[in-house]
Amino acid sequence: MSDLDLNGGAWKLAPSQYAEKRPPQWKVGAPRSRYLTMQDGCRLALDVYLPEGGEGGEGGAAPAAWPVIAVMTPYYRRFKVSAPGAEAAPNIASYRDFFVPRGYVLVVLDVRGSGSSFGRRDAFRSPRERGDYLEFANWIAEQAWCNGSIGATGISYLGAASCFLGSTGHEAVKAIAPLFAVSDTYSDHVFPGGVMCKTVTSNYDDLIRALDWDLRDELKAYAYFSDPRYAGPAPVDDDADGVLVRQAIEEHKDSFMLRDMAPEMAYREEPVLYDAALHSGACSPYWYLNEVAGKVAVYSASGWYDGSAFVHGAISRFMTLKGPKDRLLLGPWDHGARTNGSPWRTAGQSASEFSILSEVLRFFDEHLAGMDTGLEAEAPVHYFCTHAEEWRSSATWPPAAQATDLYLKGGKLLPERPGQPGVDLLQTKFTVSSGRNTRYERLAAQAIVDYYKDWPEHEADMLSFVSDPLPSDLELAGHVLLELALSCSEGDGAIFAYLSELDADGRLIYINEGCLRLAHRATSKAPDNYRTAWPFRDYSRRNAQPMTAGKTEVVQVALLPISWKLSAGSRLKLSLSGSDAEHFMQVPHGRPPLFTLQTGGSQGCRLQLPVVTGKTKAPQ
Repeated sequence: MSDLDLNGGAWKLAPSQYAEKRPPQWKVGAPRSRYLTMQDGCRLALDVYLPEGGEGGEGGAAPAAWPVIAVMTPYYRRFKVSAPGAEAAPNIASYRDFFVPRGYVLVVLDVRGSGSSFGRRDAFRSPRERGDYLEFANWIAEQAWCNGSIGATGISYLGAASCFLGSTGHEAVKAIAPLFAVSDTYSDHVFPGGVMCKTVTSNYDDLIRALDWDLRDELKAYAYFSDPRYAGPAPVDDDADGVLVRQAIEEHKDSFMLRDMAPEMAYREEPVLYDAALHSGACSPYWYLNEVAGKVAVYSASGWYDGSAFVHGAISRFMTLKGPKDRLLLGPWDHGARTNGSPWRTAGQSASEFSILSEVLRFFDEHLAGMDTGLEAEAPVHYFCTHAEEWRSSATWPPAAQATDLYLKGGKLLPERPGQPGVDLLQTKFTVSSGRNTRYERLAAQAIVDYYKDWPEHEADMLSFVSDPLPSDLELAGHVLLELALSCSEGDGAIFAYLSELDADGRLIYINEGCLRLAHRATSKAPDNYRTAWPFRDYSRRNAQPMTAGKTEVVQVALLPISWKLSAGSRLKLSLSGSDAEHFMQVPHGRPPLFTLQTGGSQGCRLQLPVVTGKTKAPQ
């Protein structure tokens, strides 16, 4: 099966059908590049791609001005190439080749401290960048080729940057489409569940240093930047000999390193010692975007296999803004939708067949180009049900579902609360891992194609609980919540929880996961600028508390969202670990804790499932 948008009939007019009505009409002009000087004197490199030639629509003349799509990237707006045949702009080529021929100007900016731009990066999405984007929008709006409407899009860093641009309140910025992008740099990315993700802090540094310092031999390790014809960042038109690029690269060498800075941001929204205005919130879209709720149309997209907890970012953004023009798209994708991660995809077909840009085109046509696209007649939420291999639509996220509990005891997931109290023990081993074919590897720019293919090998080292065979198909849609009554032998620890399907043939299939550092177990009411469909935690120093050895407490662990159809005869399997060695730091360092789970009786452990009612039955 595939992730084609026609599967399931979730749209009145599917994205692919809309794209057929909007064929390319223009040619992509050669990029015009220049430096744009910020108020503090920092020069930022940009490229402009204009639609050229073509028939002008219905045979008419070409417009004098166009709607504009802005993309802000730290991964080079364009490479200098040493020989013909290489794609000079691998990071933005898909936007260039899709939108410009359909009547949009594309403007691409090397963010401060990257590519050919001058400056230094002082944080991961520094607040200084947000100020740059306001000046960037001012410049775009003043150009003769801009019709007064600006949008922004992009994957990952680029998507979060589009949120920064949207949050500036510039009157010309009318719509943004952040794709696979965080809302909260802390818990969506670097500290999911309050546990520091090493894949982000170390591996990402290696990639960005190779780019920012123009270390071409080191870039060869990354499939997306390994073309031997790449010869560093492309200079702007007025820097033909590359003197300015070389000067800019020297400035980049003084940029921050995330592996060094992350420990200074171990608590959300707590400033670093040297700057009271610099903290994880100020580096996150949620800190600003609520100020323009309802004023800027926002289309958020993510996938069930997106890196770290990025999918939480897309959902929280949608739930928080609640604008009448806002939309949410959730597919079976990894980070950036390079791969359809569904285990039931067509054999040999790893690439997604869903055109996300076709859906974004319709969104921009509606809000930037002023076209009547019929978008308002579509449901605001579309999501893919894995194994059913169909798209669903909903007026809300989460979709309507019945909370159904299963109870943990003695290696089983039971449909009724066990009356007799019991105990299950989980001894942490810091060598236990989820493997190297996970959602986290894509964040390190590794070209993973088959996700969790070695999952049974790693799951075997964990404490597991299995349900009876399902009497009929079971469809989940929303957020799985694990509630544990546990004690810890140490003052802190981390719980990593994984949900799998054990089918009738004995095949174990990874579904999703969640994690929590116990010091951050306290929950509170979500603030207006940060709505969630899972227990909210502020991850503050104030509310962080050590565990008392031997004292049992009830702790909630939120698993990542999912839409998944289990087959009749399959079993649900919950697996627990105190570590994920490949991806997360030890908690606590060098002291693997023993967890005692109280199961059965009045103080037990349960797994709460979002079951789509009317179609399926839970285990009996």
